[in-house]
Amino acid sequence: MTQLLSIAIQAALEGGMEILKIYNSQFSVETKDDNSPLTQADKDANARIMEFLKPTSIPIISEENKQLDYAQRKGWNRCWIVDPLDGTKEFIKRNGEFTVNIALVDDGVPILGVIYVPVAKDLYFTSEDGQSSKKITLASEDTSLEEIFKRAKNIYPAKIDSLVKVVGSRSHLNQATSDFIAEIEKNNNVEIVSKGSSLKFCLIAEGLAHIYPRYAPTMEWDTAAGHAICKAVGAEVIDQSTGKPLKYNKPNLLNNYFVAKTP
Repeated sequence: MTQLLSIAIQAALEGGMEILKIYNSQFSVETKDDNSPLTQADKDANARIMEFLKPTSIPIISEENKQLDYAQRKGWNRCWIVDPLDGTKEFIKRNGEFTVNIALVDDGVPILGVIYVPVAKDLYFTSEDGQSSKKITLASEDTSLEEIFKRAKNIYPAKIDSLVKVVGSRSHLNQATSDFIAEIEKNNNVEIVSKGSSLKFCLIAEGLAHIYPRYAPTMEWDTAAGHAICKAVGAEVIDQSTGKPLKYNKPNLLNNYFVAKTP
């Protein structure tokens, strides 16, 4: 597993460098069939990440790859799930809150996760045994893997007290999310913490927020890496339809609504 983690980290860093090449230039924005935005950075990062992951011979689900029918995927016991640029809208706004997400999934369960934040050079990843998650802020993407593993610090979720930090946006809350927060406010003070992309999961994992309710559409590549990082520190990501943790490589790659929360 250490080798696969090393490959995923290298792929995320290299993907991040491809993103920054476009981020620091004038770029155009396309619109995909689902009306979501697409830039050259999405494509370039995906191509670079694939160069690292394909030699593992583990099949890959990536937002920017052609999606295979479930008939072709259902026999996969293990697969990579990749979002080469999570938070394209944040990328377009140039606010830095976008990430590279790479997860390894085993029988529908995320067992390894890497999230890289190219602008801040923050790298989050699970330990190779999936029993802890770590964070390091890099001076450069050229930092060696040996140095990364040596210097990365364990992160820990925070216990809920009288103040509950909820990940969301006061100005963009839908009714279901507002109702969810209203229930918490019956017994606790609530502070809204806003953050883009899969960084929402990182807030939970490193103790900067307690709950992330998501009552809006997400795809598996939006959540798999963050789910792995949360799971490794004991935080849960619960499907609101089943009451169980989100599953991956499903017939439909669209997630049900979920809530991520501190242990």
